[in-house]
Amino acid sequence: MEALIPVINKLQDVFNTVGADIIQLPQIAVVGTQSSGKSSVLESLVGRDLLPRGTGIVTRRPLILQLVHVDPEDRRKSNEENGIDGEEWGKFLHTKNKIYTDFDEIRQEIVAETERVSGSNKGISDEPIHLKIFSPHVVNLTLVDLPGITKVPVGDQPKDIELQIRELILKHISNPNSIILAVTAANTDMATSEALKVARDVDPDGRRTLAVVTKLDLMDAGTDAMDVLMGRVIPVKLGLIGVVSRSQLDINNKKQVSDAIRDEYAFLQKKYPSLANRNGTKYLARTLNRLLMHHIRDCLPELKTRINVLAAQYQSLLSSYGEPVDDKSSTLLQLITKFAAEYCHTIEGTAKYIETAELCGGARICYIFHETFGRTLESVDPLGGLTTIDVLTAIRNATGPRPALFVPEVSFELLVKRQVKRLEEPSLRCVELVHEEMQRIIQHCSNYSTQELLRFPKLHDAIVEVVTSLLRKRLPVTNEMVHNLVAIELAYINTKHPDFADACGLMNNNIEEQRRNRMRELPSSVPRDKGAGGVQGDQGDGGTGNWRGMLKKGEDGMSDRSQSQSSLQGSPLRGHAVNLLDVPVPVSRKLSAREQRDCEVIERLIKSYFLIVRKNIQDSVPKAVMHFLVNHVKDSLQSELVGQLYKAGLLDDLLTESEDMAQRRSEAADMLKALQKASQVIAEIRETHLW
Repeated sequence: MEALIPVINKLQDVFNTVGADIIQLPQIAVVGTQSSGKSSVLESLVGRDLLPRGTGIVTRRPLILQLVHVDPEDRRKSNEENGIDGEEWGKFLHTKNKIYTDFDEIRQEIVAETERVSGSNKGISDEPIHLKIFSPHVVNLTLVDLPGITKVPVGDQPKDIELQIRELILKHISNPNSIILAVTAANTDMATSEALKVARDVDPDGRRTLAVVTKLDLMDAGTDAMDVLMGRVIPVKLGLIGVVSRSQLDINNKKQVSDAIRDEYAFLQKKYPSLANRNGTKYLARTLNRLLMHHIRDCLPELKTRINVLAAQYQSLLSSYGEPVDDKSSTLLQLITKFAAEYCHTIEGTAKYIETAELCGGARICYIFHETFGRTLESVDPLGGLTTIDVLTAIRNATGPRPALFVPEVSFELLVKRQVKRLEEPSLRCVELVHEEMQRIIQHCSNYSTQELLRFPKLHDAIVEVVTSLLRKRLPVTNEMVHNLVAIELAYINTKHPDFADACGLMNNNIEEQRRNRMRELPSSVPRDKGAGGVQGDQGDGGTGNWRGMLKKGEDGMSDRSQSQSSLQGSPLRGHAVNLLDVPVPVSRKLSAREQRDCEVIERLIKSYFLIVRKNIQDSVPKAVMHFLVNHVKDSLQSELVGQLYKAGLLDDLLTESEDMAQRRSEAADMLKALQKASQVIAEIRETHLW
């Protein structure tokens, strides 16, 4: 099992080569407040001074520290191969193969690399520094040193420094494959430990949290940490280990870590003899090593699955990028043919990629025809915009100078054409909606169906232009046909239409009823033919408005006018001409019985005929749109694309890859190789029965 940690280190190296952080490998994240002793704990585990020191935030980037135990034989081989003089050395990922044997130089490089990315104003960055330490005095561990938790910004620190640090810490400890090492000073209240609090936020059960209590030698006189170390104050499932680190004075005096560990052992034996063997830096190192090995063993099955899934995804991604083009002529023809086929399949509903978020292609066109267009037509009121006065005026205008005996058909045609004309606007809007959807299908095919086009942006733009131009050319033709469909209905009002027979019968029955009513109203002493004529005249005058009735009364009252001649001579209007063309404007009034009947007849006829025409338009417009726009584009799309684009002079330009395509193909290939190599590493673990 000891070999599991080097395996994880090897996996870390594999993914470091591609600069990827897509796999969350098992590691130990070190969390604590500023000056809680985090750096001292890490240096004790390494056994050397290597971390920057100072006031305020010193750790401003995550430091991924891999400790690699080196056997004497392996050390000798490495020394010979790399020319290393010494038993301990370090390597940074960002400096490639450079070997550091001077740990002061390692510290300086950490500071320089931190300032290179984070600047010198105490800001932080989530980009990690990778450092690998090889030594015979360490156990195999992978640790992540995180910035210390702070509350108040100091100096040039950003005002939201607390939030930035918390988000950075949570990013690392939220990894379910990590062990949380919560560092708290013994001379503070454990109940208010920020490290334990933030650990509990992501690990409420404490299954992957190990607490470390530092500065046991700095507790107030008369107090001890017995209850804390026994787990009576804050119980932690993975345990709680106390350590004694070097003080600032010890560091200033260059006290060696080995000497500090020896003094720590003496302090524990004296102060906590019953707990000495379960505390201290050496016990902490062994415990971390054991916990990490068991944690790696538990994480490997899920890790293997994750690597295999990612390998399949990157294989698919690499395939979508395609191989470099050799035969440009054949490639261009294949892409054009595939796009045309996918465009038609999207309309027909047989596309490979089915949209689930919204209606698309042929389904949306169907929705436009039967839902949008159909409902719009049904919402058009047959008598909308037509008042009773409009109907009455049309009837009067259609009779000319003669009083009407019956409702004139001309008034019906005039009014029904006016209403039918209202169907043209929604019909043209239907064409527009279908045209817009066919334009949207282009983008749908580009995004989902023919990702190869993304390799060639110029070809993609050219295809979009050709299809858009084809749709643009078919739009006026389709609009003209739809306009003609309405014009055809307006050209001939077919009152002999079978569906219109009932309405005509209604009108005839109404006229017959009017005739019988007039006959019943005649006096018995008046002959039917003369009486009828008199009544017709009265009815005709009564049905033409107040002003005509006034003129008729004037004709019948000649004697009255002669008798009142003297009074007229004294009238102020004497000597002024009367303008008979001054027809009074009709005002709102109660209609006579005949006027009411006439209007009702016309309105019923209009409604009946309008519904017939609406039914015809609702059926014929979708057919016209399908024939003149949709089917025509489907049938001629490929030939149009080939005719416009398949030309020898355009091959090189159209098949020019986007600038970043080659880079993305290379990155995907490198990542796929890394994942395949990681899969082989895990397979080797199974073969050696480590897992």
